[in-house]
Amino acid sequence: MSHQITAIDELLALYGDPRPASLTKEVDALTPEYRAFIEAAPLMAVATSGADGLDCSPRGDDPNVVDVIDSTTLRFPDRKGNNRLDTLRNLVADPRIALLFLIPGITETMRINGHASISIDPELIEAYTIDGSAPRTVVEVKIGRVYFQCSRAMMRSRAWDPGRQVDRASLPTCGQMLQRVSGGEIDAETYDEGLEERLRSDLT
Repeated sequence: MSHQITAIDELLALYGDPRPASLTKEVDALTPEYRAFIEAAPLMAVATSGADGLDCSPRGDDPNVVDVIDSTTLRFPDRKGNNRLDTLRNLVADPRIALLFLIPGITETMRINGHASISIDPELIEAYTIDGSAPRTVVEVKIGRVYFQCSRAMMRSRAWDPGRQVDRASLPTCGQMLQRVSGGEIDAETYDEGLEERLRSDLT
């Protein structure tokens, strides 16, 4: 007997109907309350899909990670990074996008599914330039569905509990991880010595 779920009917039989509020909270545009949550979020996870598969990566900015243009439109700059361009490559191939917004200390999260486009409009680039550092592109998201996620995951993980913070020294450093996967071509100590300064210089 197989212990794998392979059909939607099997899932529904196991879990039952969704709770009514979980459907009621999903709408196609920002309410004032949803907007308040999104405008308070300095951090989000961005999920995309493309020819090479799926990607989910973090985005952060201060004080807010996106700008709300109207009830169905968001924008955010693509600031300096590692130039892998996983998110942008995917969006060129498939404009579908999913966003998960996190607010420090708040246990609810906000979710958006929509479609995105990549802009090099000079006025937009200038609007997101900080201290002379301009993003190469600006991503615009048209909202398809928006809803909040209840607190269960954050409560179970205690992610915002200061007592749950992990001592960075207890984990491998970035240099140590790179040294391992590069087969020793990257020296851990050399990489780690310059990491903090590189991060500071690349924040915008």
